[in-house]
Amino acid sequence: MGSADSLTAVRDDIGPGAVSDPFAVDPFPGGRRRAARDLSARPAPLLPTPPVLERLAACAEAADLSGEPDREAVAVFRESGLLALVVPKCYGGAGADAVALNTCVEQVASVNASAAIMLFQHCAVTSRIVENGSPAQHREVLPRLADGRWLAASAWSESGAGADKKNLATRADRTPEGEWLLDGAKSFTTSAGLADVYLVLAQTPDETPADASTRDTGYGAAGQTFFLVPGDHPGLVPDTSMRLTGMRGSATGFVSVRECVVPDSARLGATGVAASIISRVRDSGASLGAVAVGLAQAALEAAHAHAERRGLYAHQAVRHRLVDLATEVESARAVVERAGRRTAADPGMTTLHSKLAASAAAERVVADVARFLGSAGYVETHPINRLGRDARAVALMGPTNDLCKELVSLPWNR
Repeated sequence: MGSADSLTAVRDDIGPGAVSDPFAVDPFPGGRRRAARDLSARPAPLLPTPPVLERLAACAEAADLSGEPDREAVAVFRESGLLALVVPKCYGGAGADAVALNTCVEQVASVNASAAIMLFQHCAVTSRIVENGSPAQHREVLPRLADGRWLAASAWSESGAGADKKNLATRADRTPEGEWLLDGAKSFTTSAGLADVYLVLAQTPDETPADASTRDTGYGAAGQTFFLVPGDHPGLVPDTSMRLTGMRGSATGFVSVRECVVPDSARLGATGVAASIISRVRDSGASLGAVAVGLAQAALEAAHAHAERRGLYAHQAVRHRLVDLATEVESARAVVERAGRRTAADPGMTTLHSKLAASAAAERVVADVARFLGSAGYVETHPINRLGRDARAVALMGPTNDLCKELVSLPWNR
């Protein structure tokens, strides 16, 4: 296994049998088992093809109108191979780095931001498994994530816990048989009801390692542990009754875990150290700013389409206005790319800055384009309105923009 702060920590030359396996049982008994596909049939793609983008664009319009989970977009992902993006090649994936992930997410977001969020969260969970999973988890889970059998989701947030995830009510207690009993409820879980496996964050009382650092990371707390729970587990119940203003196809809702018993082999990483795993996520370079850049690009293209259709390019003021918008988009794209390259002295800080900068730029660009469109953009069905609602949502996604600012500024107050 590679370094914990790498997006794809398992090297491509490490095969499933290269590390001794301390687990002798399937960590996901009873999990969904569809017929396995031939992982060597075709290489996993790094970018969506034009037909895939066209299908995702059509999905976006339908899901925004209905507000229902975008099942068609998930079907597109399963068929396209994009779910394999960050899975190491030795497990059937593309082995993409953060630059490739951010680029792919941006392109998807430019046509369907809800789908982009689902893809981003799937890749985020996949990366946590790559970095912190046992050899058995790698062998059992990664091929399923790569070939489209499994869509992954993160169930971290919950009502009352705050954006920093420090006051979790969800508990996981050891049973006399050595298993874990999970009990609690999660909110704002993307892909709720659509995912095949959830990464659940729970408080594990009396499970804080003796050498656990007491230093505040700004995100998560000591004594928290991650668990991988299959979507068809009888103790896990999704609820997508939440009606969002934006990202309406993302199936963002609630997930309850009641009397949810999982084996110890479903635990991801050591007990009580989830906060340290969370604090290293930003170092990966994967940035939600990529979603914002895709939204801003879509708005810019809408402005150009309007200018061309109305013959506005002849006006210097219009051309210069479009240049200003393009500069905003390119600047946001540049900082997201820098985050993905992880070349800064502190890559984690750059990732946080990239989300702040890109999400703010997206909101500005979409608002400016809406004004540029005039009455044409004031029609309910014009895509600029969906882009505006989706762009606002990026700032509210974890880590929220307010939490990003707190994480950046936390070292100054020590």
